[in-house]
Amino acid sequence: MTNDALISALANLISEGRNPDTMDIDLLSSLEIVSRLNEQDKLVPLAVEKVLPAIAQSVDKITEAFKNEGRLVYMGAGTSGRLGVLDASECPPTFGVSDKMVVGLIAGGHGALLKAKEGAEDSPQMGIDDLKAINFTNRDVLVGIAASGRTPYVIGALEYANSLGATSIALSCNPDSAIAHIAQIAISPVVGPEALTGSTRLKSGTAQKLVLNMLTTASMIRIGKSYQNLMVDVKATNRKLIARAARIVIQATDCDNELAQKTLEQTDYDVKLAILMILTGLDKASAYEQLHRQNGFLRRAVEENKDQ
Repeated sequence: MTNDALISALANLISEGRNPDTMDIDLLSSLEIVSRLNEQDKLVPLAVEKVLPAIAQSVDKITEAFKNEGRLVYMGAGTSGRLGVLDASECPPTFGVSDKMVVGLIAGGHGALLKAKEGAEDSPQMGIDDLKAINFTNRDVLVGIAASGRTPYVIGALEYANSLGATSIALSCNPDSAIAHIAQIAISPVVGPEALTGSTRLKSGTAQKLVLNMLTTASMIRIGKSYQNLMVDVKATNRKLIARAARIVIQATDCDNELAQKTLEQTDYDVKLAILMILTGLDKASAYEQLHRQNGFLRRAVEENKDQ
């Protein structure tokens, strides 16, 4: 695309427009600036609310993939790519899953997380190559993230995912975007022009972060990674997480700290197993078998015991 064509394309994007509410932002005091930013940020959850059906549809596809040993793969450039990598990296400590289950890819590779890699996002082939490098298959789900909705790196990846028969999802902040037309599911929260023109790390980035949080959190809940609203697959790998594991057991069972600690030690700090043992009185082997029968869904395992 020529420079003139690119300028013309950007001129038609809502996310690249000038915000009439912040034309005087360079004249304001610090408090006035942050107040104006805050006013704009308040618009973001309302925009996300309008696309909840598409988010829920995506969660169903991701959940299905997880159940069939597929992966969730995020791809983007710049801020969009960094947000995908961030959400992916938070899944193992939060939900106790493998770091291969949710994968974040950024144009230009990991070095682009800290320093912009000029030109990396302009190559559709690079998006394809990055998917091939992780052996992306039709069992996986691809979420292409681009505030503008026109990033070539993401376009190439989405088209490749479609060619394999994989589920493709587009996350952009412009309606009727290029990637929305390519992907099977389009999530397009329209947050309007940024407070600082073109700085899509602001409202657009916030919208993307909210959506990514929903995609992984809801999908993990759907595959049994919570009991009530407690994270019960947390891995106790340090002192803080050991304390958190004990607190989760106490909250789930109303037991005292002594029993929580004792049971966690018996289960090698398997929080789910400890909770099930305390709530049902089952020994470790029986509790493990019951939990396995319910595919790791703790609530179902607890209910099974009540029905017996």
